[in-house]
Amino acid sequence: METSHKFTLDELRQFDGKNGRPAYVGYKGKVYDVSGSGQWGNGDHMGHEAGRDLTEDMDIAPHAGDVMKRMKIVGDLAATKHWSFFH
Repeated sequence: METSHKFTLDELRQFDGKNGRPAYVGYKGKVYDVSGSGQWGNGDHMGHEAGRDLTEDMDIAPHAGDVMKRMKIVGDLAATKHWSFFH
């Protein structure tokens, strides 16, 4: 069984989708690869930047968090104060 990579927030920041780097985002404890989505050009989606935990941002998004189901999970996000209390 493959072990999922655990990303720290500092490590996640390296995957900002700029200069050919992959675009990863955190959401509810998982890290998703959004590189292949046309919505994430150059690591940006409507002012939201790749390389960050977007859990709180999703609360104000015009779409539900289930859009993340379309993206590949590439790892887990190390606990943060924002979502770790709920999981």
